[in-house]
Amino acid sequence: MHKGHAGRVAVLAGSRGMSGAAVLSALGALRGGAGLVRVYCPESVHPIVAASEPCLMTVPIGEDEKGWIVSGPAVKQLDLDWADVLAIGPGLGQGLGRPELVSFLVREFDGPVVVDADGLNNLAATAGKVWQSRVDRATIITPHPGEMARLRAGAGMSPITNKGDDSRITIAHEYACYAGITVVLKGHRTVVCTPSEVYVNTTGNPGMATGGMGDVLTGLIAALLGQGLDAFAAARLGVYAHGLAADHCAKQIGPIGYLARDVADELPAALYQASRARIGFM
Repeated sequence: MHKGHAGRVAVLAGSRGMSGAAVLSALGALRGGAGLVRVYCPESVHPIVAASEPCLMTVPIGEDEKGWIVSGPAVKQLDLDWADVLAIGPGLGQGLGRPELVSFLVREFDGPVVVDADGLNNLAATAGKVWQSRVDRATIITPHPGEMARLRAGAGMSPITNKGDDSRITIAHEYACYAGITVVLKGHRTVVCTPSEVYVNTTGNPGMATGGMGDVLTGLIAALLGQGLDAFAAARLGVYAHGLAADHCAKQIGPIGYLARDVADELPAALYQASRARIGFM
């Protein structure tokens, strides 16, 4: 086995003031076992991302005056043929051409896609048409409740205000059926749904309620897809190992105050504890 067999993950993320989102999603992919990780980010934050971790490959993308990626340069500079998996959204920003950019990449990329954060916010109004183009291609979305509400509103679905497990399963399952994709509805007891399967996660703790945790999860799930898991298996193992890594942090560091990067660093141990034959180096 060599690094090409462990998956090539491309991450489109970051904007001025949100360089950490790109860094943390990339760290999630590296610590999740991806063989190669390439981050596409705006020119102004590129030095920060490139200096954050020597194992990353980075590509600076043209940006506007606010430090947001510009659609035209991104389309030209993203090498879709290189990547096995594409992760889109953390810290990307909204509006001004980004909905069109995200839609284009999700439609055109042939491999598995993970869409999170501003990737979802940019798609909220038109996501239905985009998902239709992904039939038979692995697609995972990782919304928190607010992003899920925007996606459901864009699809014309009624809001559900009950916060119990049954309602969270309904919320995620209805959208999974509507879009034909895998939905990871984040939060306490994260729910993973496809049109025909459901998993409610049992790991994690309140110390995870801090910035950057979802970015790490995005990269981790992308890495698992790159190692050959199907969408439901990658999402299910991703949320389990992510929460388990946080449980390790709570025991070793303290129940609050550990950081998203600490969780990323604990992912190898968590994946080992929850390992399956198809994960990592054999």
